[in-house]
Amino acid sequence: MAKKKQKNEEIEQTVKKGKKKKNKNRELWIVTYVFVLIMLAVIGNEIYFVVAESETAINNSYNPRQELLAQKNVRGKILSADGDTLAQTVRGEDGNEERFYPYKNLFSHVVGYSTKGKTGIEYLGNMALLNSNASLGEKIQNEISSQKNIGDNVVTTLNVEVQKAAYDALGAYDGAIIVTEPSTGRIIAMVSKPDYDPNKIADIWEELVNDESSSVLLNRATQGLYPPGSTFKIVTALAYYRQNNGDVSGYHYQCNGSFSYNGDRINCYHGSSHGSVDFKTSFEKSCNSSFANIGLSLDLAGLEDTCEDMLFNHKMNLSYTTSQGSYVLGTQANSYDVMQTSIGQGKTQISPLQMNMITCAVANEGVVMSPYLIDRIENYNGVTVKQYEPEKYATVMTQDEAAFLKDLMTGVVENGTATRLRGLEYTAAGKTGSAEFSMDKSDSHAWFTGFAPAEDPQVCVTIIVEGAGSGGEYAVPIAKRIFDSYFANVNAVK
Repeated sequence: MAKKKQKNEEIEQTVKKGKKKKNKNRELWIVTYVFVLIMLAVIGNEIYFVVAESETAINNSYNPRQELLAQKNVRGKILSADGDTLAQTVRGEDGNEERFYPYKNLFSHVVGYSTKGKTGIEYLGNMALLNSNASLGEKIQNEISSQKNIGDNVVTTLNVEVQKAAYDALGAYDGAIIVTEPSTGRIIAMVSKPDYDPNKIADIWEELVNDESSSVLLNRATQGLYPPGSTFKIVTALAYYRQNNGDVSGYHYQCNGSFSYNGDRINCYHGSSHGSVDFKTSFEKSCNSSFANIGLSLDLAGLEDTCEDMLFNHKMNLSYTTSQGSYVLGTQANSYDVMQTSIGQGKTQISPLQMNMITCAVANEGVVMSPYLIDRIENYNGVTVKQYEPEKYATVMTQDEAAFLKDLMTGVVENGTATRLRGLEYTAAGKTGSAEFSMDKSDSHAWFTGFAPAEDPQVCVTIIVEGAGSGGEYAVPIAKRIFDSYFANVNAVK
């Protein structure tokens, strides 16, 4: 018995030792797995940084890497789509390198500046401009002779003649213009006023940054926020179309120049009386009274969904700085706020860029392409280093919805508030707007957004003229000059 008991105790000790060893092995494997996972996470983070974030980090104005690149390479040129130089580096009288902008104020916001930080394309293309893809032999020779390499050139999507037409047409007014190709997203022209001469940015810098009332450096085309006025009726019309299953044929309204509900009143622009109008005529004549009536018939949750689809309250996923359009009506709003919002007043705000993207969606069968400014990167000998391709941003409406809105916008030119674009060598479609922005109801921004040719859109134009008045009177003639320039210099009318 004693021997048997001793043997059992030995077996028990052996089992305990085995379990203890097994537990130690298990703990060791757990530590090993945790260590491996940590290492994989670190490696993955490094790979992500190199692929996705390294250029952003180097592009930071405070990163000393830029100084090292600038010591080795002469900053490259920025060129228009048609080959004109928009920015280049030259040697000053003192022998120092200076950035020179031949067109001065013309491209001030879109090309930007590279002194006192970087903006515009100077920022977007910064890494390409600082690097050189000259031949290896040339780089070696430059190294031996202590010469700098010539940096790569950034070829933009911008057209000089269309930019001039837009800039000149805006004249002395503050505001913004953006011209794009709806099928690709290429930005052909971008104007913002007030503007500045980027050649003098160092001289005027202190004055600009110390003047709290100055908005000269703001690119109104991408960062300005405005009440959309009657251009918002594109969105209201789409919401009504959706909520009525694509049938607006039963709509009718008798306009006497104003619309009253619950003691609140909405007036048509200058009190115009439009008489008996159906849905299409309401849009063509931009009848505030009728659209206030339409707004009250809408399900507000559905209107909010439509606004979300039209990129309101949506952070733009673009490579340059933009402002986010806002729609804040909510589903419990009172009738007055609903009426105001339905005609593009109230608290709704939008940037010219966002309005242009909505208009491009109408022109492009519901698809919005990402608006972009850089076509390709070339070395200084003109050899393409990198080619940028059009990219889809989002599908925001169906083809049927786009066709419905295109028909409404064509009617605005043929029979409504944009008849100054009627009877030309090309057809056009669009929507005007007069957006009140102060307690003085006579003050309004003039809007136009549209495209041409109406049946086969090639170009989209969005304009806001601050404090000018009626969109039909002030923004539409500007649009005509831009369309004319586009078809004369970029794409001849077929």
